[in-house]
Amino acid sequence: MPVIEARALPAGRIMGRPNKAAGAGGAVEYATLSDETLAANFLAGDVSAFEALVVRYSRPIYNFAFRFVGNADDANDVAQATFLQLYTHLASVRLDQALRPWLFQIARNKAIDVLRARRQVLFSDLDREDDDLSAVEQVPDREPLPESIVEHADLQRILGEAIACLPPKYREVVALRYTSDLTFKEMGEALGLPENTVKTLFQRAKSRLRVLLTELAGAP
Repeated sequence: MPVIEARALPAGRIMGRPNKAAGAGGAVEYATLSDETLAANFLAGDVSAFEALVVRYSRPIYNFAFRFVGNADDANDVAQATFLQLYTHLASVRLDQALRPWLFQIARNKAIDVLRARRQVLFSDLDREDDDLSAVEQVPDREPLPESIVEHADLQRILGEAIACLPPKYREVVALRYTSDLTFKEMGEALGLPENTVKTLFQRAKSRLRVLLTELAGAP
């Protein structure tokens, strides 16, 4: 699955200067450790282990937030808030389970807070019930999005505009799928949904995206 990058997170904007967290001598060592091991090491007193987590996830979290909220400054605020909550609540997290879905769940919740503060999202907008879906939308879309759209840098703006036009319940699924390497199972954990529900929402979102991409690509 190709990863869409919105904009590189500015160095030093989250938890100090994460790009230099581990130091020249320790960078390779930290890069080989799992998320859960880094978290455990941080809880044992290794501050650089937490900084290594920030280095690992600063760009994916920022890119997800950017695609979800559609604004660079707000996306950076979401990333800041996400890592702050990670820092303050890590001791209560079960490290026998994957850390990554929980981290994106935090980011998703922070992004929704931003949209609600703008009064752009109501609780009903995030309702995943199927009552508002037409018969056409309930047919799974198994066709892939054009690789030229997903991978070509010159077309990222069009894709970003199309994602921004999606209802929030579809936007969050597409943003997770195209800005992270989460599996559908992990996406379900992050969104609090069964894996099959996430797959269904993603297929329906792709149908809408294809229509939006066609319209936007043909716009003057």
